[in-house]
Amino acid sequence: MATGEISASSPQAAAQLPHHTVKTKKAGQRACNEKNEKGKFCGGHLKRWFYSEDVIEQACGDAEKAWGPDAEVYRCEHCQTLYLPNPEEAKVNVAGQGMISVFGLTLPPKHK
Repeated sequence: MATGEISASSPQAAAQLPHHTVKTKKAGQRACNEKNEKGKFCGGHLKRWFYSEDVIEQACGDAEKAWGPDAEVYRCEHCQTLYLPNPEEAKVNVAGQGMISVFGLTLPPKHK
C-alpha cells in the first residue's frame, strides 16, 4: 500500500479511519449516497481528493497513514465522506466514460 495503490477488494479497503467516514463507490457512482440524520441522501458530487495537499488533512494525517501519499480517493463536496474507487471499474475519467454517438460518428480506436 505504500505505492499509493488501493486494493478495494481486500477486506481492509473500506476500513474506517478515526476522523473520516469511508465507503467504496458503486459502479458509475458520481454522487454521495450518505444519509443525514433525517434519512435523506446527501447527493453531493464526488470529487477527486488530493489529501496530501490538503492543509487540514496534513494536521490529521489519517488518509496518508492508511493509503500512502498518492492513492485515488474521492470526497463528497458537502458531507466530506470519503469514497474509494470501485474495483470492478477500469480507471477512467472522473466524469465517466461518456456516451457513444447515436449518429454513428464515433470513430473506432486505431490499431497499430
